[in-house]
Amino acid sequence: MMTIDPLRWGTALALLAAYGGMCATLLRRPKAAALPAPVEGDWLVVYASQTGNAEYLAQQTAATLSTGGLNARALCISSLDPAVLGSATRALFIASTYGEGDAPDAAARFAGVTMAGDANLAQLHYGVLALGDSSYTNYCGFGRALDAWLAARGATPLFERIEVDRANGAAIANWQHQLSHLAGTSDAPDWEAPAYGQWRILERTQLNPGSAGAPLYRIALAPREGSLPAWEAGDLVQVCAPRDPDLPREYSIASIPSEGKLELLVRLQRHEDGCAGAASGWLCLDATPGDTVALRVRTHARFRLGENATRPLILIGNGTGLAGLRAHLKARIDAGAFDNWLVFGERNAEHDFLCREELQGWLAGGQLARLDLAFSRDADGPRYVQHALAERGEELRAWIARGAAIYVCGSLQGMATGVHEALATVLGSEVLDDLAAAGRYRRDVY
Repeated sequence: MMTIDPLRWGTALALLAAYGGMCATLLRRPKAAALPAPVEGDWLVVYASQTGNAEYLAQQTAATLSTGGLNARALCISSLDPAVLGSATRALFIASTYGEGDAPDAAARFAGVTMAGDANLAQLHYGVLALGDSSYTNYCGFGRALDAWLAARGATPLFERIEVDRANGAAIANWQHQLSHLAGTSDAPDWEAPAYGQWRILERTQLNPGSAGAPLYRIALAPREGSLPAWEAGDLVQVCAPRDPDLPREYSIASIPSEGKLELLVRLQRHEDGCAGAASGWLCLDATPGDTVALRVRTHARFRLGENATRPLILIGNGTGLAGLRAHLKARIDAGAFDNWLVFGERNAEHDFLCREELQGWLAGGQLARLDLAFSRDADGPRYVQHALAERGEELRAWIARGAAIYVCGSLQGMATGVHEALATVLGSEVLDDLAAAGRYRRDVY
């Protein structure tokens, strides 16, 4: 799994020394709107996050405002009551864009309901930090749409929208500068990212020998010194590859700490010229047990079990997405929760049934209540996880009626879209929206 590194924002601090030139540029911009007199508790820092990037920045933003004596609180956009927004006078929005210009899952209801309304926000002064990746066609699509909607509803921008391309340090420094201005202080809290730990590879096993697809490895790691750090099922790691140290890659963790090692499922990526990917090539081919792997664990709160820990759990995914699902299964089984249903898809049953013995063992032992498989390249024709869900519609509705939560992990293109459509067909779009709003439908897709 790869996403933009949310903790690279700390590198922006190194750019603060260049504020002189940057501030000269800022002086040529339109003057920020004058603020009304502050009132207690009216600074909202609203984040729309998928994998934690925007949430991390929102927490840092709120801390910076608090340093200046302002009462600021960070909250997820899914928890933003329209009445609260309608009465707020100051709000900062930090918005990720997901896929090709889409709102993150947490912002889906806000985008589809609140932004479709005609709220009067003439009292609101706001700022927008839009996170994106310019390699996508609709760069910062949701952040731009949010900014346009706020302005159309009469809100007044405090400063021009700031866009961040793949954690660009200068853009983050610009945001910090604006925060210091709003807070009336230059004594901002440290945004420095935690250092990478030194890890080593314990084991590396190819899980799909003979597959027509790219090789996929189960890689076990441990710190070179000391004990394992704490993490929970659903969390991620960031790996800094020697060939591309400026762009860490993120991978779902496939194990839990009680297993004594941190495991990843990594597919070897190759470019059009045949060269291996910087990170996947390093982990799957080049790194030896004697090499040091620069790695750090990152909390992925939206994909943790949290309040769903005691619910029946439906896990859906494909390919390396099994990593995050496998960690959830292991955590649940260790906790004695056996009402687990896994729907998993890959290419071919003979070569691509990942973790076959383990999953079949859990099924036989009763720790896995259901296991539905979909192999797209077998002789009976293309069959994907969404087809398996459609075939099990009655059972799916029954599990949801019992309070089940749904977790999806794997590829955004194809799988996640197909699964979402299948779930909407079986359950109804309104029910699926309600599940998402209640935190019972969560996705970690890439």
